[in-house]
Amino acid sequence: QVQLVESGGGLVQAGGSLRLSCAASGRTFSRYRRGWFRQAPGKEREFVAAITRSGDTYYGESVKGRFTISRDNTNNMMYLEMNSLKPEDTAVYYCAAGFGATLYEYEYWGQGTQVTVSS
Repeated sequence: QVQLVESGGGLVQAGGSLRLSCAASGRTFSRYRRGWFRQAPGKEREFVAAITRSGDTYYGESVKGRFTISRDNTNNMMYLEMNSLKPEDTAVYYCAAGFGATLYEYEYWGQGTQVTVSS
């Protein structure tokens, strides 16, 4: 079992940057593949980024080149650096961890942090 808590969301103008953090407690975070997802009002949850146990990274098409996922295994943390933010990036962002068969399957989820990008 692992518990996840996101932080770092907020209101930012278009073109700005934010850094989201995901703190894990419970079992060692490094054992899991980890990811970020987001969900905007009225839309389905969308894959944002993932980082595997070996450190390989993957991104959704809409954020490639703008977002960077990283981890700090020593401190059981994961981050999402978001640059060149657009109004369409507005959503609740969730971190996730698990052993799912694909990049899109996770057993553990945080409560989410709101990111709002104003135009």
